[in-house]
Amino acid sequence: MEKELFDYVAQRAEVLATSDASTQVTKDAAESWKAAVAADTSDAAVEAATAQLLDVLEGRPTTIDGVIAFAQGPAKQIMGEQAAAAMLEAQLARKEAGAKYCNCPSCTAASELLAKFGRIEL
Repeated sequence: MEKELFDYVAQRAEVLATSDASTQVTKDAAESWKAAVAADTSDAAVEAATAQLLDVLEGRPTTIDGVIAFAQGPAKQIMGEQAAAAMLEAQLARKEAGAKYCNCPSCTAASELLAKFGRIEL
């Protein structure tokens, strides 16, 4: 794997491993990628670890419609009416502009990786 692409994956894996927005499954997958590439930097090992990470990430980024549903429902109780309303307004504007996925750090990193490797379209 070329250094530029490796660095791209590494940066996003770090976000996935450390973001409060990441699920434990996502954090574990990112940590596994980091451990695998630290143990073996051969192209084959890096590509296998990256494919494994991508397999875990598929289906994980929350869709924009999922974020909107959250803002319309559970966010009101978790964040309060005003914050949920602001979130809903922002997400509806993002959807109108063509956004397909949540813009939290974890979903952004995951969707960027999946798109980079042709597994989703942004």
